[in-house]
Amino acid sequence: MTIFLYSIAAAAVLIYLPFLLVAYARVRIGYEMFSTPRAMFDKLPPYAQRATWAHQNTFEAFMVFSAAALMAYVTGVNSFTAQVAAIAFVVARLLYSIFYILNIPLLRSLMFGIGILGCATLFFLSIIQATS
Repeated sequence: MTIFLYSIAAAAVLIYLPFLLVAYARVRIGYEMFSTPRAMFDKLPPYAQRATWAHQNTFEAFMVFSAAALMAYVTGVNSFTAQVAAIAFVVARLLYSIFYILNIPLLRSLMFGIGILGCATLFFLSIIQATS
């Protein structure tokens, strides 16, 4: 069952991976980023703009996943399916960011769907466990 806690921690780390590319691009632009970091967005290269969007979307997905994984943990879900769902979410979100930054929308959307399916699975299994 600790797989749920580890997956939440891994998903939290994934939030900041795309931002490393954004930080790199900002440093290459110059140190004016410290005085107007949001205004620099339009000056970023396209890959860094997409990394920003991946970063922001990962925050949103993390909230849903952390709720689903915590529900599974609290209700005592202990199935192979739940473990696969948690791991699949983390892997899909890693690939989501990569495909977003590389501008491969079809694969990015597929990874988004896999992530949502992982969350839905955890919610469903948690509800089943809680009502039985």
